[in-house]
Amino acid sequence: MSKFPTECPSCSQALDVTRLSCPGCAMQLEGRFELPLLLRLPSDDVEFIVDFLRCSGSLKDVGKLRGQSYPTVRARLDAVIERLSANHDTLDAQRKKILDALSKGELSVKDASKKLKELGS
Repeated sequence: MSKFPTECPSCSQALDVTRLSCPGCAMQLEGRFELPLLLRLPSDDVEFIVDFLRCSGSLKDVGKLRGQSYPTVRARLDAVIERLSANHDTLDAQRKKILDALSKGELSVKDASKKLKELGS
């Protein structure tokens, strides 16, 4: 099976999940589904997080597993944390923008509610 793509190969924007299917019974669900935060990270960051968890959160053990020094592993963890925080801040900014448009009368309650639901609020 192919790796799960998270970015458009043409323009590099984040992809939306719009269809899910069950291999057992062929049930299909269509809609707009939000990717979990960890799946929005690049695959090498996800692999790093998996290694971190397998090592029970020991950066020293992650370093041994990956053949890297403690400072390198620490810097990598800090970078992943920063990416996760930036992604969270982006969602907060999008929510604020929708709520500001609602308060200014630029969006109806119905439209604002729909947009917030699409963000996963």
